[in-house]
Amino acid sequence: MSGTQAADRHLTSLHPELAPLESLVARSLASGQTFGCEIGLRPAYQQNEEMAITARATPLRADRGQYALLEMIDATQWRHIDREQALIHQHDTGRRVIYQLAHEIRNPLGGLRGAAQLLERQLPTEELREYTRVIIGEADRLAALTSSLLGPARTLHREQVNVHEITERVRALLEGEAAAGITVQRDYDPSLPPVSVDRDQLLQAFLNVARNAVEAIGRTTGGGRIVLRTRALTNSIIGSTRHRLVASIEVEDNGPGVDPALGDSIFYPLVSGHPGGTGLGLPLAQEILSRYGGLIEYRSRPGQTVFMLRLPLEDTP
Repeated sequence: MSGTQAADRHLTSLHPELAPLESLVARSLASGQTFGCEIGLRPAYQQNEEMAITARATPLRADRGQYALLEMIDATQWRHIDREQALIHQHDTGRRVIYQLAHEIRNPLGGLRGAAQLLERQLPTEELREYTRVIIGEADRLAALTSSLLGPARTLHREQVNVHEITERVRALLEGEAAAGITVQRDYDPSLPPVSVDRDQLLQAFLNVARNAVEAIGRTTGGGRIVLRTRALTNSIIGSTRHRLVASIEVEDNGPGVDPALGDSIFYPLVSGHPGGTGLGLPLAQEILSRYGGLIEYRSRPGQTVFMLRLPLEDTP
C-alpha cells in the first residue's frame, strides 16, 4: 500500500488483521513504555501464506503531543528456520531412540523363533505344531516391524532422476487406490532439473506422504481433492543451511487437517493420526529425505494440508 493510500487512515482500516496493534499502541502510550506482540498477516498478494509479524510500539513525546513509533518486522523466515531446526532435532532424537529400541527387540526375537522351530520338531501332532507356527509367524512379523523402524537397509544408489517420473508413478498408484470421488490433480514446474537420488527410496517417501493424504480425505464427506505440486526454490534454507536451488515436491489435500494435539510429533515413529495406522510412514519418509540433506515439513488447517518434501539440488549439474 502506498503512502498516499495509507495517509490519514485509521491503522486497523489498512488491514483487518492489524486490529491487535490498536491495543498495543494504546497500552504503550498509557504506560510510557515499549511493548511488543506477534500477529499473523495474510497479504492480499499471497492469501494462502501467513506472514509472522513481530510488532513493537514505543511512546514518543513531541512538541505537538504524544505519538507512538510502531515497528513491524517480518519474522516469517526466523520462525520457519526455528521450526525446521526443531524438526531436524526431533528426527535425530527419535532415530537414536528407535534404533536402540529396535535392536533390543530384535535380539531376543531370534532366540524366540529358533526355540519355536526346535520345539516344532519335537511335537507329535499337527495340531500342536500349529501353535509353534503362530509363534514363528508373530516373531517374523515383529522382525519386519523392527526392520521398518530401522529404515531402509540397503545403501543409496544415486542416479539422475526426473522428479515428474516419481510424481506420475505416485499419481497412477493413488488413482488406483483412492475411493470414488477423490480426484488427483497435477501442478508441475517443467523447469525443475533432475535430482541425484535413489529412485526407489524417493518414490517410497513420496508415496508414504501421498497415501496419508488419501487416508485423511477418506474421513471427510463429499468430494476429495489431492494436488501433486513441484517447484524450484532459489536461495532456500533447510535447517541452518542456505541452498542455491531446492526442489520442492508437495502433496496438498482438502481433508480435515492434522490434529493440533499431534503437532509435529507426527514425525515420531509409532505416532499416527489415522485409526489403525502404524505411525511409520512419515518417520521413514523423513529418514529418507535426511539422507540427502533434505527435510519434510507441513502446514495445515481444516480444508488445506500441504506436506512439502525439500531436496537440495547442489549435486545436480
